[in-house]
Amino acid sequence: MVADEITDELQALGHEVTAFRVSEGANYPLNESYDLYILGAWTVDYGRTPPDMKDFIFELGKPSHVALFGTGETQWGVEHFCGAVDRMQKYFSSTYPTLKIEQMPHTEKDRQEIKEYVQQVLDKRSETL
Repeated sequence: MVADEITDELQALGHEVTAFRVSEGANYPLNESYDLYILGAWTVDYGRTPPDMKDFIFELGKPSHVALFGTGETQWGVEHFCGAVDRMQKYFSSTYPTLKIEQMPHTEKDRQEIKEYVQQVLDKRSETL
């Protein structure tokens, strides 16, 4: 999964990571203070954000530093590809780079894009520390 590869890359670079999967009825450690949130989602219903992610975002609020990534399928229309990422980016007014992956990371190119994304996000975050 993309989230696992992002987590692995962050940890390999020496960062402490709190990771969890968003699901119905879950309790999240949102009482903690985090330097950065990196949220990921697949896209449903022709460009929409999944309901469980919408619920999580409502609970999360609007922290200052949110980077976004996601998966999608161009077979449902290029105009809807990773629409959840675009919607979340707009909602959070995020200026962080985004990562959009077709289905799941399968190739070395996908893995390289993930590494580059992580570095771009970290570089952007370091600008404001």
